[in-house]
Order: sequence, then C-alpha cells, then structure tokens
Amino acid sequence: METAYKVSIRGRVTGVGFRYSTLVKSSEFPSLKGYVRNVAHDEVEVFIQGDEKDVAQMLAWLREGPPFSRVDQVESVKTNMDQSLSEFEII
Repeated sequence: METAYKVSIRGRVTGVGFRYSTLVKSSEFPSLKGYVRNVAHDEVEVFIQGDEKDVAQMLAWLREGPPFSRVDQVESVKTNMDQSLSEFEII
C-alpha cells in the first residue's frame, strides 16, 4: 500500500547539504517520489510518497538528517498522493 506525507523540518538544515543528502538517501528506496526544498533559512520541506515501508524508513532518516545538520523539529502530516510526480527531486 502506498502513502504520502508532507514534512517540515526545522533546525540547521540549510547550507549543510540537507537537500542533496535527502535526494541521495531517497535513491535507496525505489518506490519513493516527491521533492525536497528550502522554505526558510532554518526550514526544509519534503513531500514524500511511495510504499509505506519505504516512506517510514525515509521519515525515520529525516528525523536525524545528514551528519552536518541539526534537526530540532519535525512535523509530518499524512496527505493525498500526487500522481503527477515521477521521481524524487530537489526543487
């Protein structure tokens, strides 16, 4: 079964390779589609959809982030699937 989440991540998440690391990590899960983007100086937004198991593993990784980041707050909201997405990308 597939699921989708919109995730807001706050902390030291800009200027530390967070978006690129998220893109690389997403490639470990073939079913994932979505995007990662900067929203503000200290906030990144991720939309992720795919197989429930893959999404759960990616959500767990987002709570930790890459080595040079510091994740202070994560808000995830289950949302509708976006059928127009064909890959995971940085926007």
